Amino acid sequence: VPDLRLGEVGAAFVTPRPGSTVTPGDVAAWARQRLANFKVPRYVFIASTLPTNASGKVLKYVLQRQFADLDPAVKAEAAG
Repeated sequence: VPDLRLGEVGAAFVTPRPGSTVTPGDVAAWARQRLANFKVPRYVFIASTLPTNASGKVLKYVLQRQFADLDPAVKAEAAG
């Protein structure tokens, strides 16, 4: 997603498996343990489903638009 300081930063859109619960903090902690710092997502969103096309591929441009349309307060909360 666009970022003023870095140009672009990562955002994670997570769909938990049925019966499990996950928080944005859990995802960020997992990423910090396993990824380089610059690859850790700045924003983490939990979603029940992701937009897909007829082939089942995730429509990333739809997610980017949804992020751009979010209220700044929601973005701040997702940034942790």
